[in-house]
Amino acid sequence: MSRTPEVLFVCVHNAGRSQMAAALLQHYSLGRIAVRSAGSEPAEKVNPAAAAALAEWGLDITAEVPSKLSTADVEASDVVITMGCGDTCPVFPGKRYLDWPLEDPAGQGVEAVRPIRDEIDRRIRGLVAEILDA
Repeated sequence: MSRTPEVLFVCVHNAGRSQMAAALLQHYSLGRIAVRSAGSEPAEKVNPAAAAALAEWGLDITAEVPSKLSTADVEASDVVITMGCGDTCPVFPGKRYLDWPLEDPAGQGVEAVRPIRDEIDRRIRGLVAEILDA
């Protein structure tokens, strides 16, 4: 049996986009993909509007804690996805790097975050199919 593929989502504060992406990937992959998220300057807590947008779909990220990006996080991952937030990651051979340019949900209400959530959802569904069909 081959090892579980690992995906890392990176955004500066690790409070909105990367947290939503991680929760959605965990949800859709049903444990078949290891998921982590981190940021270069993590916030103290998850963005409440991002949490509310996911709660509308029955996903709870309120207990998640933004974490600091480490070289080990990148090194352990097969796919590293930055969320269009200008964060940079250490580059290692053999890793796949993607940038998903997405609007920042910081300071926005849930109405403005829903389209961001929906776009992340669309991309996550494609990523799950791509990784698990490979």
